[in-house]
Amino acid sequence: MELSRKIEILTESAKYDVSCSSSGVTNNTRKGTVGSTSTAGICHSFTSDGRCVSLLKLLFTNACIFDCHYCINRKSNSIPRATFTPQEVADLTMDFYMRNYIEGLFLSSAIIKNVDYTSELLIKTLKILRHEKGFKGYIHVKAIPGADEKLIEELGFLADRMSVNVELPSRESLKILAPDKDPFALYKPMKQITHMKNEMSQVPALRNPAPFVPAGQSTQMIIGASPENDHAIVKIAENLYKKYELKRVYYSAYIPVNQDSLLPAITTDPPLLREHRLYQADWLMRFYRFSADEILSEDKPNFNLYLDPKANWAVQNYDQFPIDVQTASYEQLLRIPGIGPKSALNILKARNYYQLHLSDLKKLGVVIKRAQYFVSCNGAIQPGLIHDPEWVITSLISSRQYETLKKVNSQSKQEQLSLFDVERFESVKRKESRYAH
Repeated sequence: MELSRKIEILTESAKYDVSCSSSGVTNNTRKGTVGSTSTAGICHSFTSDGRCVSLLKLLFTNACIFDCHYCINRKSNSIPRATFTPQEVADLTMDFYMRNYIEGLFLSSAIIKNVDYTSELLIKTLKILRHEKGFKGYIHVKAIPGADEKLIEELGFLADRMSVNVELPSRESLKILAPDKDPFALYKPMKQITHMKNEMSQVPALRNPAPFVPAGQSTQMIIGASPENDHAIVKIAENLYKKYELKRVYYSAYIPVNQDSLLPAITTDPPLLREHRLYQADWLMRFYRFSADEILSEDKPNFNLYLDPKANWAVQNYDQFPIDVQTASYEQLLRIPGIGPKSALNILKARNYYQLHLSDLKKLGVVIKRAQYFVSCNGAIQPGLIHDPEWVITSLISSRQYETLKKVNSQSKQEQLSLFDVERFESVKRKESRYAH
């Protein structure tokens, strides 16, 4: 098979793995500009200093021995199959790098023959790149669950980042939809990588010239293929961050690529809004010091369609507001919608020199349109506001947004994302009208 055909097949198969921060942008309609955002095999990731970098995104092989119900590469699917050689991947990476197309490699793989054989092929590829070709660029590689620990360790010394995809949120779902995979084996490489990183951090740099997975590890969960609620998913992510020190948990809205009685109907749209809410909740846990049980609970286990998780938490805990920005702690400031870590620090610095006023907040980076319902300055609040959570909800949701979401709700059979029904919303609008008069 020609190399160009292999690239076509294996970049197409790799696109369903989102754990390399692929931007997903496909807009090429800007007139008078050059470049493409949807080139096959190119994804985007971000460095620790915020730079966006391009990675060559490849699947080593899609000739899989597993028959996971949700996967396009399952062995029972009749699709074109291809397998690179380690030399082909290394040459292709260097060719793209020398042409300045990419700054690194994202390499994943289906399981060919067995897990150890697949891992050995990935190791051979990375050895050619690192040792023979002297490639010092960024490499993200998949650790294969069930592979021998020595192979996982060897991969870790060759890659900058590793990821172990848990695939589905629960072991029960994995047993049903991925019968060839051992649910308990999935977490073993994560534990090993965490243990090795902690061990290597204790070794002086002079004795350890080769760092072990310096960019850490990540994972991915498919959302919507199995019945877990949002609270369960957020709790799992929280536990992964705490237990295995993951850098990121990626969420992939389920795309119906197979017809299967165990999966949602093929006509179901990918739950992209749910995926978006999960990323927002993930952000709150990583940067805003929220716990999973604060974002969602067993009584209210699913995100709502109308408000982002932070605003939703604020209106559900409206008795804690308004918060006075002149005296609030950093942790309290982070709980206010419209205030992020940077603007919270700006507030703490500014109030050391002068008394803050509401008019100062915008200059400090606060999104006033959202924060005005939840803040005060030296006891003063924004004129015209009503201290009522239902009124705040209707004020945060624009009429146009509400009409769009109402239409989506009427067309969807899934109820999990609803905050309240249409009658309740109209009741709140009537209440707002009475307040106005």
